[in-house]
This record gives sequence, C-alpha cells and structure tokens, in this order.
Amino acid sequence: MTTPFWCLLIVLVMPYVLAGLGGALRVKQLGSLDNNHPRVQAQELRGIAARAYAAQQNAWEAVSFFGTAVVINHLAGGAPGTSATLAMVYVAARLGHAAAYLADQPILRTIVFLVSLVCGVWLIVLGINA
Repeated sequence: MTTPFWCLLIVLVMPYVLAGLGGALRVKQLGSLDNNHPRVQAQELRGIAARAYAAQQNAWEAVSFFGTAVVINHLAGGAPGTSATLAMVYVAARLGHAAAYLADQPILRTIVFLVSLVCGVWLIVLGINA
C-alpha cells in the first residue's frame, strides 16, 4: 500500500477518534449521551465539548476531499515521492487542525486548514499533470 493510502486510512479514522473524545466530553458536560437524538443534544454543548463535536464534523468533511485527491493522484500516476510528502503533510495539518480546534486557537486552526487544503489541491494537480 502506498504512503498516501496509509495517510488516507489515518484521515478516515480521525473522525471516529474525535467522536470518542467528543462523546466523553459530552457525558462529562451534560451527564449522559443521548444516542437517540445526538444532534439535538449537540446543540446544548459548550466549550471544548462543542469544539470537539465541530472538529469531528470537519474531519468527516476532510475525508471526501482527501480521499478524492489521493485516488485522482494514484490513478493518474502522480510522482510517488511528492505524493507521499504531500499526503504526510496533509495528515500532520489535519492533526494540527483538530488540536487547534480543541485548544480554541482559531487563527492556528485556519492556518493548518489552509496547509491541508493546499496539499490536497497539489495532489490533484500533480495527478492531472502526470
């Protein structure tokens, strides 16, 4: 399996990790986890619990973008070394994004989001130009 595929696996697992953390924070803040209406309950969250939920939602959104970029690059035969580097930087930026979200650092969160966006677009362009 190529490095970008391993990176995709990490990106796919991230929302689940954030869901686990968010669930624990939800129980700590609200006293229970409403599995029948979790999105309704999520509207009651504040502070780090709300940010964990938002980070999880954003991580889900990142899966489709990065997955598409990796597949396009792979199918088109993008340069393996550059593809691997871009994928690893993307993962590092996404981990930084989640950490910045949890730490309530919006400027840092925006910066690492932009880094991940550039890496994903670059993967696609690398594939297009292969």
